[in-house]
Amino acid sequence: MAKEATPKKTGARGGITAPVTPSPELAAIVGAGPLPRSEIVSKIWDHIKKNNLQNPANKREILADDKLKKIFGKDSATMFEMNKHISGHVKK
Repeated sequence: MAKEATPKKTGARGGITAPVTPSPELAAIVGAGPLPRSEIVSKIWDHIKKNNLQNPANKREILADDKLKKIFGKDSATMFEMNKHISGHVKK
């Protein structure tokens, strides 16, 4: 007996591609409109690079400016912690 192919969903967006609404604090960096999480992360990295916020001695550490302190809740965070902090500032 052959397995039936599972039909693919078309038009459904979920996970990292689903648009989310940023909090006012996050919107100060990425804009107020709904964006996919992948785009939010990309815009935060643009902000980090534009403002030279990576620790030169440890590139994995992000030194928060006033805008990022509102997102991180502290003076610095690692790039691995960043998504955890972002998730508290988006609504589905």
